[in-house]
Amino acid sequence: MSYKNPFPTVDIIITDKSRSQIILIERKNPPLGWALPGGFVDWGESLEAAAVREAKEETDLDCTLLCQFHSYSDPSRDPRHHTISTVFVAEAIGTPRGLDDAREARWVLLSELPLLVFDHKKIIADFVKHFVSESGSLFL
Repeated sequence: MSYKNPFPTVDIIITDKSRSQIILIERKNPPLGWALPGGFVDWGESLEAAAVREAKEETDLDCTLLCQFHSYSDPSRDPRHHTISTVFVAEAIGTPRGLDDAREARWVLLSELPLLVFDHKKIIADFVKHFVSESGSLFL
């Protein structure tokens, strides 16, 4: 008997100390476009370890996880196959560099987001809804 299961992934909303911006990556591989750093969980790896590893691999920054935010499981969220992503909020300091499968990585103001791939626009909108005050400042 053969079973088909979704692939576990992580996405990371990396914010700075001022909480005014997040890091986005420009993907090298399809689907092309801007996205949150993230990727597949390796066999034997915890979600938390995968988030820290993927953040480092794609941005060259060491990040500190602040909290697990939410999971997203819509079967159509990734056009390649069914994934379930657990999203983490993290903090980092420094200038990101696009590495691994990221062509570029950069800090972006929450008010100036480019077009995003996957369901990352929804993820960021949910994040803003939960963590940004009416004055526009981010609280965690």
